[in-house]
Amino acid sequence: MNIVQFNQLSLSEAKSAIEACVAIESWQLQLVAARPFDSAAQLLEVARGLTDHWQQAELLQALSAHPRIGEKATGSQSHATASRSEQSAVLSADSQIKQQMAEGNRAYEQQFGRIFLIRAKGRSPQDILACLEQRLNNDDITEIQESIQQLREITLLRLQEIFS
Repeated sequence: MNIVQFNQLSLSEAKSAIEACVAIESWQLQLVAARPFDSAAQLLEVARGLTDHWQQAELLQALSAHPRIGEKATGSQSHATASRSEQSAVLSADSQIKQQMAEGNRAYEQQFGRIFLIRAKGRSPQDILACLEQRLNNDDITEIQESIQQLREITLLRLQEIFS
């Protein structure tokens, strides 16, 4: 999609076009309401700015649409489709890495009470596992901030892909 087409969509069509980026409806509505954009770069700049206020509530809302790392997303929703694509390297990892990832996910969820979130795109399964193990050393406040940063990266990458 190009920026001219996006600017011309109805509110609901525009919201639907970007809903796969993140399951935070307020972000979607704010971004759509900020139209028209002069360029995709301006859209990305505004989108990034709208993530600056994200806190734990937005993180938890977004996590509702994210599968565990290493688990295949189910369903036909746009979020699930995006997750399957982003996690393709992890999903095809060897059984030892998958087992370690499952154990790490369980430890993470036990420690933090939510799923582990990481931008998987562009990372090897070994890199993701190393990040998971390292992040288990974080305190909750640090980990919330790290998870929000990962959510930003995922969101903006997905948005960039729509407009590239």
